[in-house]
Amino acid sequence: MDISTIYDQILVWDDHAGFEMQPDVSLAPLLAPWCEARVNYLSINVYYDPQPWHMAIENMAALRRRIPLEVPTCRVVATVDEIDQARADGKTAITFDIEGMNALNGRIDLIQTYYDMGVRHMLFAYNRNNLAGSGCHDEDTGLTDFGAQVVDEMNRVGMVVDCSHTGFKTTMSALERSSDPVVFSHSNPKALVDHGRNITDEQIRACAATGGVVGINGINIFLGEADPSAATVARHIAYVAELVGPEHVGVSLDFDPTEGTEDSDYPELMAEDDPYYWPADAGYNDTFGFLDARSLPAIASELADIGFGEQEITGIMGGNFRRVAEQVWK
Repeated sequence: MDISTIYDQILVWDDHAGFEMQPDVSLAPLLAPWCEARVNYLSINVYYDPQPWHMAIENMAALRRRIPLEVPTCRVVATVDEIDQARADGKTAITFDIEGMNALNGRIDLIQTYYDMGVRHMLFAYNRNNLAGSGCHDEDTGLTDFGAQVVDEMNRVGMVVDCSHTGFKTTMSALERSSDPVVFSHSNPKALVDHGRNITDEQIRACAATGGVVGINGINIFLGEADPSAATVARHIAYVAELVGPEHVGVSLDFDPTEGTEDSDYPELMAEDDPYYWPADAGYNDTFGFLDARSLPAIASELADIGFGEQEITGIMGGNFRRVAEQVWK
């Protein structure tokens, strides 16, 4: 199997970028790793719960205006057909995601607005509890009445329900309530690494039962090694594939290209400054390691070495998340 040829022929989809979006940051250096890796689709995180809710709007407005000006190799899209067109034109398709429903400011009315601005999946919580449900590092009180209404509205508008960073009870209730496939956009199996951010086999099976996908991230403390590698990401992918089938796993590296530069205070300083969202006993004061997005071809190669076939690799590297988008986006 010529994996380099296969990689250039398949849809490559990274369901979550890990950098903290700010309205005035220079975009070209941020997006360069995905462009260099010939990624066809990238979801950019525009908000997470520690921020003021209006930052979601400010960040999306900045991206929509400035991507065409600063990174013409990328294109903000709204539909799966537009992803295909961007790919045909040699461009990386971009949509947005939101990490935590503090972004709603208590109003489900904003879900349609966010969808219209380009958000295609939204998490319930970022590690801690909010009006919608429980975070993975908080008391697991479950999905709230407001959270249930949010699921219904997300289903109505065509936004993918995302359970990463979210408490067990909340995820299980959301998975049951949603009429559409649900994803864990960037969560790794807890059976391999017992970390609060990782998810149990029960959660993985419930996600697959909805037709959803678990995206494996490339962060060291969730992978269980000091230096993240393509081989370890592939091992986590293989675990999920063996548990529920290769059609229910994808890649979502959560990569922060600013890590180690003067432009970044994530995550070590943030863990130090805000132990509420990043508790020290969960390892957030340790040195983080991110697998570079430029390693995506290496992940495909590792999957081939493990024994995955061309069709399975095509699904894992992008086809599986595309299938969910086709089913959910409107």
